[in-house]
Formats: sequence, C-alpha cells, structure tokens
Amino acid sequence: MSHRLAGRLAGALFLAVFVLYGVGDALAPRPAGLVLVLLNSAAVVVIGVLLYHPLRVAAPRAALVYLLTRITEAVVLAGGVLLLAGGNASAHHVAYTAAMVLLGLGSIPFCLALPAAGTAPRWFGLWGAAGYALLAVGVLLEPVLAGASVALAVPGGLFEITFGLLLLVRGWYPTAPSALVEPESAVRQ
Repeated sequence: MSHRLAGRLAGALFLAVFVLYGVGDALAPRPAGLVLVLLNSAAVVVIGVLLYHPLRVAAPRAALVYLLTRITEAVVLAGGVLLLAGGNASAHHVAYTAAMVLLGLGSIPFCLALPAAGTAPRWFGLWGAAGYALLAVGVLLEPVLAGASVALAVPGGLFEITFGLLLLVRGWYPTAPSALVEPESAVRQ
C-alpha cells in the first residue's frame, strides 16, 4: 500500500474515532455502545499501523512509540468499556484516564517528527505536541478542576480533526523536497 493511500485511510479513521468512541461511550454499557467502542479500538490500532511505515523512514523511534501508544490505548479503552459493561464504572473512568494520558504523552514524539518526515510544517507538529500534552494534563487535573479535561482537550481535538482532514485529502505526502524520495532501502522493505 502506498504511503499516500495509507495516509488517506488513517485520515478517515482519525475522523471516525471521534464518532465511534463518543457515541459508543455515551451508549455504553448497552451492546451498541460496546460494539462502537470496540470498533474505535480497532480503528486506533489501524491508525498506528498505517502511519508506522511512512514515519519510520524519517523517525524510527517516534514511529515505534506511536504504534505502541496506539495499540496500548486501544487495549486500555476496550478493557475499560468491558469493565463498565460488568458494572464497574470507576474502573472504566480509570481506564479512560490512563488511555488519554498515554495517548497524550505517546503522541508528542509523533507530532514532533512530522516536520522531519516532511509531511507537515514545524508549527503544525508543535501544535499537535502541545495539544496532546494539554490532553494529558487535562485528564489528570479533572478530579481537582472540573471541566479541565474537556477544556484542555480542545487544542488536541482540533489538531486531530485538522490532521485527519489533511491526511484524508492528500494522504501521507512529504512536503519537503528532500523527503519526496525515500531511500532505496526503505522502498524495498
């Protein structure tokens, strides 16, 4: 699969996860809600897999951290909703908090690597890194500052929507001239 197509699919999934988790969590623990959250978890893993290879060319560590972050986020969110289905609302909340902190922290290297990969300008990567950091801080502050998680999730949410739309429209396509051609060894792999 080409990087461009992988990026387009990832972009569509970035947008889909807002609906899948948002509606799914609102409907949980009903069966429809559980299915939507589990579909969200699958979509999150696929995002990590789709973006791993194109990012690996420019930033192998960031690519691996992002892939592992997305896999762990998916498992923790799915486990949390299954705990909710079993009647354990507090464990569901802890799982959600852990998943969002992990997503926030694990996505920072990904965002900072976007300019090196040539797929986004530096300011865009910094916006994403700051947005994800604020997401992590917001969910940690929520127990002592009601509304912090929602307010501090806005910059990261806007980044994800913008990045999802960018990928959907043009795919993973390097903007920097030096990144337009992959090393021959990366193409063979």
